[in-house]
Amino acid sequence: RGKPHKVVIIAIARRLVTIANAILKTGKTWRTQPR
Repeated sequence: RGKPHKVVIIAIARRLVTIANAILKTGKTWRTQPR
């Protein structure tokens, strides 16, 4: 809240990149709700 849209988009993009890297590293399929 109260941040420029560019900052929000960059933060979301960085989070997606880190998630993608974790998936590629472990080689497991992505599940939104881990068991």
